[in-house]
Amino acid sequence: MGCSGSLPGPSSPASCYLVEALDADGRTWRVVLDLGNGSLGALQRYVDPTTLDAVLLSHLHPDHCLDVCGLYVLLKYAPGPARHTRLPVWGPAGTADRMTQAYGPSPGMSEQLDFGTLQDGVPLKVGPLVITPMRVEHPVEAFGLRVEHDGRVLAYTGDTDACEALKALCHNAFLVLSDCAFVDGRDTAVGVHLSGRRAAEAAVEAGGVERLVLTHLPPWNDPAVCLAQARAVWPGPLEVTTAGATYDV
Repeated sequence: MGCSGSLPGPSSPASCYLVEALDADGRTWRVVLDLGNGSLGALQRYVDPTTLDAVLLSHLHPDHCLDVCGLYVLLKYAPGPARHTRLPVWGPAGTADRMTQAYGPSPGMSEQLDFGTLQDGVPLKVGPLVITPMRVEHPVEAFGLRVEHDGRVLAYTGDTDACEALKALCHNAFLVLSDCAFVDGRDTAVGVHLSGRRAAEAAVEAGGVERLVLTHLPPWNDPAVCLAQARAVWPGPLEVTTAGATYDV
């Protein structure tokens, strides 16, 4: 739904990834990984947000979580049948308070949203999906999310610099959706983001990765530069994603 890094760009909202999977009875389960600013609008082009089964927030920077406020408004005030259950929203410690503060003075969001706290290495089950959060390297508490279903793995790094957790997060993943906000030779901050080269190195070190997809490029990044830096290390299928892209895992 959104792949722009740090803020919405001219061609994409901020971070938001819709995962859909069928269970044994043929029911489609829908989970959103992050819901950054601008992404709720794009999401409505593809699914009815009231049909989501869970939202998982990798961390609490606005470009990954701010549209939870809009989702709350939609669930509370949109006409039509109400949900029978509250929508689970999982995030780092303090997610409920942060979202309530972002929305403004209110009695809270607990009637519509059921907030839970992600714990490093503790899997969550949403229908047929098993999602394991893994603490990664970022200035705030942040998690990569390893999504498993029917023997296949999607690994989403969230925002991170190179760190040991990426090995377990990405190991044997069919698709790694990797942060690529930094450019080698330009960005020197440590402990914040990956570059194309460092994303590729993480995928190689993890082992068993089949496809590397770069995301979270801020509007000022040149995708061709990011690809070239990754290609110098990564020999397999590689691309920079775009808003609206779909992948079969």
